[in-house]
Amino acid sequence: MRSNPVHAALSLVLTLFGVAVMFVAQHAEFLAAVQVIVYAGAIVVLFLFVIMLLGVDRAEDLRTEPLAAQRWIAGLVGVAMLGLLVTAILTGVDAVYPRGEGIASVVAGDNPDANIDQLAHIIFSDYVVAFELTSVLLLVAVVGTVLLARKRKAAKS
Repeated sequence: MRSNPVHAALSLVLTLFGVAVMFVAQHAEFLAAVQVIVYAGAIVVLFLFVIMLLGVDRAEDLRTEPLAAQRWIAGLVGVAMLGLLVTAILTGVDAVYPRGEGIASVVAGDNPDANIDQLAHIIFSDYVVAFELTSVLLLVAVVGTVLLARKRKAAKS
């Protein structure tokens, strides 16, 4: 375990490159490219940005609240987002994009974007819940990075 958050994030980059090598060994070159570009590139850069933005060398007094109403507002926004997610799942994407329809017509013909259309259709219809859970997981990871990078001030006596 690394004590410096920046070193830990850079170690995460090496781990993600290792996963990309595993994908290449399994002849999944597209997944390896996505692993390097999206995760090792974008996500870890986001983590590093958050860590640097927090100023990990400064200590903070966590008992003082910079914005008094931010906890209530964050709670309300969280409940509203949860309500929207539950509503989207209950109404279902099948009403808008029925499963299985349109895929054959996309493949037929001279459509250069057939693979992209199929991938988008699958992600946003069959696997929309997994896609949304992944986005929530990444959001929780960023919030966890923020909380772990904060340092407490020594208690004044």
